[in-house]
Amino acid sequence: MESRTLKILEAIVDEYIRTGEAVGSKLIAERLGNTVSSATIRNEMAALEQQGLLEHTHTSAGRQPTYQGLRYYIEHIMPPQELPQEDKEEIDRIFDGLNSDDEIEFIENAGHALAEVTKCAIVSASAVSKFSVISKVEVIPTGRRMYVLLLITSQGSIKNRVCRLSFDLTEEQMDFFKRFVNRHLTGVNLEELDEDFIERISQALGSYMLTLSPLLKAVADLSAELMQQQVDLSGERNLLECKEFTGSEIVALIESKNELAELLDDSFSGISVKFGRDSDTFAVSNSSVISASFSKGDRRAGSFSAIGPVRLDYKKIIPYIEYFSAKVTNALSPSEERKELESIEKEAEKSE
Repeated sequence: MESRTLKILEAIVDEYIRTGEAVGSKLIAERLGNTVSSATIRNEMAALEQQGLLEHTHTSAGRQPTYQGLRYYIEHIMPPQELPQEDKEEIDRIFDGLNSDDEIEFIENAGHALAEVTKCAIVSASAVSKFSVISKVEVIPTGRRMYVLLLITSQGSIKNRVCRLSFDLTEEQMDFFKRFVNRHLTGVNLEELDEDFIERISQALGSYMLTLSPLLKAVADLSAELMQQQVDLSGERNLLECKEFTGSEIVALIESKNELAELLDDSFSGISVKFGRDSDTFAVSNSSVISASFSKGDRRAGSFSAIGPVRLDYKKIIPYIEYFSAKVTNALSPSEERKELESIEKEAEKSE
């Protein structure tokens, strides 16, 4: 596009985002300092409409951007935005109060804070559990042939499962399983506990396979549950302030947070902007979703997604989400000093 056409489209989108109303040529002329005549602007607007970037509801109204026009504006016109220093300092202060030993809780708290700052609904999708290793597995007798299997991870997550066995376990069998767990499961990453791994180590049960294999299967099931992506929705009340949404749409959104995570799966690649109409299953069609991923170490660990009306202030919201995501990445990823300390500790354990 020519520079003048881009400026006109940018001015229309900026004004539409600010007011939610269709924009006329006279107002655009004023925004451009009256350097372009209203007649020329109308011709340009007509051309942009033919390209599918603008639309108008009736002949006497001004134009407003289409979804295609908004996407073009975001991807090709809107300049990169830098978060003001005072906003960065405010977010830094917020994060100083978010410290938590539980990483999932930390991510959810960060999402709640992001909702307060952006005035959007925020979906926090976390997959940090996949980084955990098994710290402890215990078997606790609770009744005739009934046992509770307790699984604890390095992240502090605790899962339990009631197992009904075909036989009451003897002290010898209990001791064997405890040794078996220490040798084959303690320190194993949850991602490794697939069917092949379980089948492979089950051979080490030997003559105890018939009796103890249900416990081993329960360990695998609990690990699979811990590996599931954790999804948290916060700031739902912010949507009540948006005149674009009906009450029923907001309720549908709240009830479909797990489906939201599936829609946002490909946000694990930097900033992503989607519109509700891009998906047949999204609860709020006239909405937009801005997502950014965060990492733990060199691996993606989750994402934050801001949900609001189509006319979100993208220039404002995108740098907020980027900065929050960067802060979470820094908090989850060990510093060089911590990495060196952990390496020394591992070497010490091996020597022992």
